[in-house]
Amino acid sequence: MRGAGVLLWPSRVSTLLRRCSVDTGYGVSPSRKQVELMYIITYDILFGQATSLVGDAEKFLLLRKEALQSALAKLLVRKRANHLEDLMALYHIPDVSKPRYVRINTLKLDLKSALHELGKQNKVHMDDMVPDVLVLPPGTDLHNHPLVRNGSIFLQGKASSMVAVALGPKPGWEVLDACSAPGNKTAHLAALMRGEGKIIACELNKERVTRLADTIKLAGADNVKVLHGDFLNLNPEDPSYSKVRAILLDPSCSGSGTAADRLDHLLPSFNTEGLADVAGIHRLTKLAAFQKKALAHALSFPAVEKIVYSTCSIHQIENEDVIKSLLPLAKTLGFQLATPFPRWPRRGLPVIEGAEHLLRTDPVEDKEGFFIALFVRKSIKPSEEPLTSETSTSDANNKVLITRRRKPMNKFLASIPISKVSRIFRLGVWKPTLGKRR
Repeated sequence: MRGAGVLLWPSRVSTLLRRCSVDTGYGVSPSRKQVELMYIITYDILFGQATSLVGDAEKFLLLRKEALQSALAKLLVRKRANHLEDLMALYHIPDVSKPRYVRINTLKLDLKSALHELGKQNKVHMDDMVPDVLVLPPGTDLHNHPLVRNGSIFLQGKASSMVAVALGPKPGWEVLDACSAPGNKTAHLAALMRGEGKIIACELNKERVTRLADTIKLAGADNVKVLHGDFLNLNPEDPSYSKVRAILLDPSCSGSGTAADRLDHLLPSFNTEGLADVAGIHRLTKLAAFQKKALAHALSFPAVEKIVYSTCSIHQIENEDVIKSLLPLAKTLGFQLATPFPRWPRRGLPVIEGAEHLLRTDPVEDKEGFFIALFVRKSIKPSEEPLTSETSTSDANNKVLITRRRKPMNKFLASIPISKVSRIFRLGVWKPTLGKRR
């Protein structure tokens, strides 16, 4: 889930939403559970994408969306806050156990300079796993720091910063960021590509497109083209996408991996597995259905070599189950699971073939729960991938051997466009098995 770009602490969000609710003039039931539900729906309307709000309470609040947004705007003016982050900072309650992570925007600043500037007032050191990520003491407030305000560093968590690195796009590539707002990961892709090549940043929500454009401008990512539209409606056979070599898919999700920073655990019905109630399970099911469609669509782009699927969810239904359902299609199209961050100790749940390739961060151990899956097309000809300092000639020779040993695709499937195979799979007309070949 691509959130509002800030970590929303329960107490301050509760206060903020209560203030917005009062300012809109609508009342809520005295039931504590219904009040909490109204807060969560209001959160989704103001800060999320509100794509699955179909109940009576959701419809009631959606009719008042403009009033809620107006109340939030008035609150910004009243508190003399220029941005949402500034407003949230006023309600800040430091998490004494969670370090402050920042990502260096290498389009504007180098590592040495970042360490020097941040080290003037804080203890700071490099993260031992993720490049260009620095670690500062818990509770460090950098919202008004000059390096944050000019886009030289981003207040981005460690797990979130792992996603673009896992995709690993090369300078000069064409990359598609499927659900890109608010744009932190998009800007990270641009930095990894050294501002070279092209990134198509797709976003459906009009308001979030504005936020995305602001982030890209702040980052100085001139190689990013913002596209206001639905990723699922992009035609993989359109010549505009014929050179796309990598896709980052970070779709809407439950956000349960950041539940400690939201309102979820305040619900009286919240349990240790993070499912609120039957309605919560229904919401997860709908989210998973969308996530499967999005991943199937990503797999259908003919020139794509690498795809990263990521969520900030702890739920199997949004993570391993999504990958498991799409593995047959992925294998048919020549993809296989690869291992991002091989030294990372926490991997996927053992409910799927290849779980050891999946990456999980733990809400307790790592202070946030993310999931990352990396697909790599194994039928890529080595000559199509430029040799870099990370790719040796011997690596290319090994890829030649792998390509020659791979069995050819089923003749029927090879005779139809990749996008049609994807559509057939999504509609359930054809379902390949995971069993061994006889």
